[in-house]
Amino acid sequence: MDVVETSLKGVFVIEPDVFEDRRGFFMETYQRNRYGSAGIHADFVQDNLSSSVRGTLRGLHYQHPRPQAKLIQVLSGEIYDVAVDIRKGSPCFGQWVGAALSGENRRQLFVPEGFAHGFCVLSEKALVLYKCTDFYAPESEGGILWSDPALGIAWPIREPLLSDKDRGYASIKNISPDRLPGYEPAP
Repeated sequence: MDVVETSLKGVFVIEPDVFEDRRGFFMETYQRNRYGSAGIHADFVQDNLSSSVRGTLRGLHYQHPRPQAKLIQVLSGEIYDVAVDIRKGSPCFGQWVGAALSGENRRQLFVPEGFAHGFCVLSEKALVLYKCTDFYAPESEGGILWSDPALGIAWPIREPLLSDKDRGYASIKNISPDRLPGYEPAP
């Protein structure tokens, strides 16, 4: 397994080992000790599966004060996956990274607590599976407008299919600081 650090500390692109032969393939999608050795220390408690059509954009979502780290992978199709640092006081506040994840490349993206997450679908349809470190908590749910000019995310689609909720989120500068997670530098 290769773990590639991104420009945002704690966000990783994971390229699992895949064993292929004429029957198909086998891969471990998560193994706590191996991921822990790579610097990904997470206690996953919930798995989510979404099915979306081309042009769908989901996000940018986060939870505070009950944060969730996420491990995202695509079972079929292709997405452009994005993580945004939204931790107040972080030297990388408002910065983002994106990665193409697909059923073909079998990559994963690890998004730590304190980051917003979103993705858009590039294929006809995509099945996205992601692990979370806390349960969904509606009272902690938050979001940032996908097209926030302060973030400048280079989404590969122009007119996405959005839920009413995702369409109505505020720009990051208009979110009350008490609704954003704080930054705690590593010791």
